[in-house]
Amino acid sequence: MPESPAQRSARSSPSWLTYRESIGDRSGMYRALVEHWAPASALNVGSYLDLSPSTCIPAVTYVDTDRRAAKYFADSGRVRADLDGATLPGAATEITFLDADFLKPLAVADASFELLIALFTGPAWDSCARYLAPGGLFLANSSHGDASLAALDSRLTLVGAIHHRDGRYRIDRDDLDRYVIPKKPELADAGLIRASGRGIAYTKTAFAYLFEFTG
Repeated sequence: MPESPAQRSARSSPSWLTYRESIGDRSGMYRALVEHWAPASALNVGSYLDLSPSTCIPAVTYVDTDRRAAKYFADSGRVRADLDGATLPGAATEITFLDADFLKPLAVADASFELLIALFTGPAWDSCARYLAPGGLFLANSSHGDASLAALDSRLTLVGAIHHRDGRYRIDRDDLDRYVIPKKPELADAGLIRASGRGIAYTKTAFAYLFEFTG
């Protein structure tokens, strides 16, 4: 099948790199997520080039200070080419990029997103919880302590554990009390996690964790 104009435009640059080639394709994780939840809007902080939320979620705001991310999202032809054929049928796509530090106040309204994404970045929860609407979802891993802090926050309830194997994602929603059990309970302290900037080890691990925000 011939390339679309958007694909030809994007590939005209010798430095062209898809989000799949840069960080891997996580679209399967978001497809699994929308099978059970249907967030209409998401805030992806420390996003780098991870465009995969936009394959399933109608409106996504990406935030990063990395110049490569700013350059990538500024090239609409490149972004359209990456999404060409990858979105869910009939899905609307609204993409916003903020060249900003998510540790500082962002130019977005409080409680305005249904999903907050913090993967391999952090510490995002402390500074970005304000942007998540009550009943919204927080998707995080333990890379920089975000999932560990979320597990200790009484406003959050674990609703899914995401596993990644052989390129496939699945969300475990059963027997969730098996997860986020510290191997060393004395390390499950928010102050210690913030000071170290690292997550703690659990007896049963997952690629990422999904929490519901009660507000």
